[in-house]
Amino acid sequence: MTDLAVIVLTYNEEIHIRRCIENVRSVAKEIFVVDSFSGDNTVEIAKNLGAIVLQNTWGNNYARQFNWALAHCPVSSKWLLRLDADEYLTPELLGEVQAKLDTLPPDTSGVILRRRHMFLGRWVKNGIYPVQLLRIFQTGKAVCEQRWMDEHIQLLAGKTVEFQHDFVDHNLNNLSWWSHKHVDYAVREAADLLDMELGLTDDGPALSGQAGRKRRVKSLYTRLPLFVRALAYFFYRYFFRLGFLEGKEGFLWNVLQGLWYRLLVDAKIFEIKRACGSDPAKIRAHLRRQYHLAVDQEETPRRA
Repeated sequence: MTDLAVIVLTYNEEIHIRRCIENVRSVAKEIFVVDSFSGDNTVEIAKNLGAIVLQNTWGNNYARQFNWALAHCPVSSKWLLRLDADEYLTPELLGEVQAKLDTLPPDTSGVILRRRHMFLGRWVKNGIYPVQLLRIFQTGKAVCEQRWMDEHIQLLAGKTVEFQHDFVDHNLNNLSWWSHKHVDYAVREAADLLDMELGLTDDGPALSGQAGRKRRVKSLYTRLPLFVRALAYFFYRYFFRLGFLEGKEGFLWNVLQGLWYRLLVDAKIFEIKRACGSDPAKIRAHLRRQYHLAVDQEETPRRA
């Protein structure tokens, strides 16, 4: 067991939470579940598995909720792992964490991991794999950047290293659930792209590594014509990045996540601009009124 704590944000995750907690128990000294008042058995399952459960009202903002967790979870471990309920570490990564984490140099405060996607039971290797994300960091030396979508961990001090093995994004819900989730994501992604294009909020600290490169690519993406950019992105993933080699599951993954979703994001941007023009103040008010998206929302913390 390493000097590691895990924080998992949940809302109605009884289908995933057992797998998630049992997966990291061999390497984590502490497991914290920050729940948004689930209506299913998420909290009961987590507590029965030995996790420390806190509850906090969901403010329609992942970054705010995670930063609340950083401030309120009584973490005593040196290292923290951010993990979603539908994610888990491969056996190879578990071994790498066990072998390397406690021996990293003193000036290292962040660890970048590789994420693989499972879709309809298949590991989609071609298209966008691997996605590299900073997921392990020293306690007190990082925060979650405040964005509506695609939030990354920002180091406040120190250097990063990269581990070689993967963690897995493997959601067990059906395609109807997946589609509804991405409809909600599309609104957030639209707000995020509008922020990059029009400056709806103040920019936070610059990101480094792949996260910084990805943010710069997204900034360039905002300058391309609506809808055309979604088609170009799909062709890039499916043909140039060899997504067509992944069979029926890969075809559906790239069409749904790489084309349909991106078209939906652009459709939301088109709709918002028709209502508000390019006026940042009007767009901020529209996002708050229509979608309850605001970076200045207050949340009232509570403990389970």
